[in-house]
Amino acid sequence: MSEQALFVGIDVAKDRLDVAVSPSGETKPFTHNHQGLSALTAYIRALSPALIVLEATGGYHKTVLSTLAAEGLPAVAINPRQIRDFAKATGTLAKTDRIDALVIARFAEAVRPEVRPLRDEEAERLQALITRRRQLIEMLTAEKNRLAMAAQWTRKDIRAHIHMLERQLKRIDDQLKDLIDQSPLWRQKDQILQSMPGVGPVLARTLLAELPELGTLNRRQIASLVGLAPFNRDSGRFRGRRMIWGGRAHIRTVLYMSAVVAARFNPVIRAFYQRLKEAGKGFKVAITACMRKILIILNTMIKNNTYWKYA
Repeated sequence: MSEQALFVGIDVAKDRLDVAVSPSGETKPFTHNHQGLSALTAYIRALSPALIVLEATGGYHKTVLSTLAAEGLPAVAINPRQIRDFAKATGTLAKTDRIDALVIARFAEAVRPEVRPLRDEEAERLQALITRRRQLIEMLTAEKNRLAMAAQWTRKDIRAHIHMLERQLKRIDDQLKDLIDQSPLWRQKDQILQSMPGVGPVLARTLLAELPELGTLNRRQIASLVGLAPFNRDSGRFRGRRMIWGGRAHIRTVLYMSAVVAARFNPVIRAFYQRLKEAGKGFKVAITACMRKILIILNTMIKNNTYWKYA
């Protein structure tokens, strides 16, 4: 009789790593530092698990994931929402680090998500710069909103902070441009993406950093991955409105701005948007459909290595 496969779940916190094994239910804590990671790796290697799953939380998981991958262990990070939904579905309402690790281990055994290759160092840098750019934009927006309502005694300080953030944003944009220009592959993809009217540097760089699957999936898969595939909400005779949810929200945010521009200046998207409006669709529904169409077109362009063409 063959040995039973083991599945490992790791609950990652800043200072602690809780490990659980399914189906045995064994749990073990480790300190989240260099010595703890070494002990963790040795412990898991001795188990020879079929799969190791971590929650992708707060960036703390990255060192753990890369350490396990460097040892040739089958590890993958999963969106925390999937783990929460699994816990609810299995009736696990209590929450401690040990219980969370057990839930993750059982998720690994039941769902068995595919192990994906880690990004290389340059891809990690590109994603980090894109993330930092998004943070700066959020801070800038908040400070500009405060300035409009600020008392006269604080306006000078807020303006100074805005100018500092704008300088930092310019520096990040320059670094992004240099990083993409240094890579022939990224440079070509960037040029292909920006050849489509309505697609600017921000969307192109966001897709390069946060959607490496672009060009490798079919139209339904890429739309679902970003969260632009509408899901039915039907029950019996009731037919609910189809809605999008999940996926990569940051990409949708940037795609939204691109769709608004493309609905005015891209002939294909403009005609598509006008048809939807004439059919009685509301603005939000029509723009979401445009976002999906833009993504699908870009996916095809990258897959076929072709620039935008409109006759």
